Amino acid sequence: MATTLESDLRQLLRTAGDVNGRRPGSAEDGKERTLSRRSLHGRVAHLVGEQIVRGALEPGVLLPNEEAWSARLKVSRTAMREAIKIIAGKGLIESRPKTGTRVRPREFWNFLDPDVLAWQLAVGPVGPFVGNLFELRRVIEPAGAALAARRARAADLRRMDEAIRGMGAAGDDSEHFVAPDMRFHQAILQASGNDLIRSLGAMIETALIISFQLSNANPAGQGHSLPLHFAVFQAIRQRKPDAARAAMVRLIDGSEKDVRRAIALQERRTPR
Repeated sequence: MATTLESDLRQLLRTAGDVNGRRPGSAEDGKERTLSRRSLHGRVAHLVGEQIVRGALEPGVLLPNEEAWSARLKVSRTAMREAIKIIAGKGLIESRPKTGTRVRPREFWNFLDPDVLAWQLAVGPVGPFVGNLFELRRVIEPAGAALAARRARAADLRRMDEAIRGMGAAGDDSEHFVAPDMRFHQAILQASGNDLIRSLGAMIETALIISFQLSNANPAGQGHSLPLHFAVFQAIRQRKPDAARAAMVRLIDGSEKDVRRAIALQERRTPR
């Protein structure tokens, strides 16, 4: 007899979209950065991975073998095998000869992976997750801004200036504000001149996107943050590392306040 978890997973697989994983008529088709159930094995990985992050499959739990679980979920062994590879690559499970596949403790999970971040956000609680997200940003981005103030080239400054102008044109239209906002932050990390920071910037891209999406839930929009962005840009352009670092901290502090206000507003609107 199938467990409740397996029944839920089968139901979710049936309703997750067509065989290519696309939601009919979705404007986001092809643009999402996570697996987004674009293939059958991607849907399986998405659903099982989220259940692990949710705690329905606890650390140390032995998963069914490939043949048994593929039969229970009514998917091919190939799809199940590929899904297991994806989840293992994110650090959530490990497979060993003779002992099978087990869920790994949280300290081994790659929380910078786009899917793991998305699953964590989906299952909550949101408050501690937001705290961790902004702690990460405060470690990386102020240092990146200070280095950019020393090393930014003319092309880097042009990219920042174009992003600032894009945010200005978007005003309080949150949907259009997020793209130039992202370009601004990534341009700063690129301008750091440090290959490791540049690589880390790519790794935390999803963390940045999630923080922007959370803050953009604020109905007042994000236009009010433009002066904070401009202060960072001015300090970098004027070659003032300490001022750039301080301005970036103020920008991140303001972003966290926006996120927490948006979360509180959503909680007030949610029926209990």
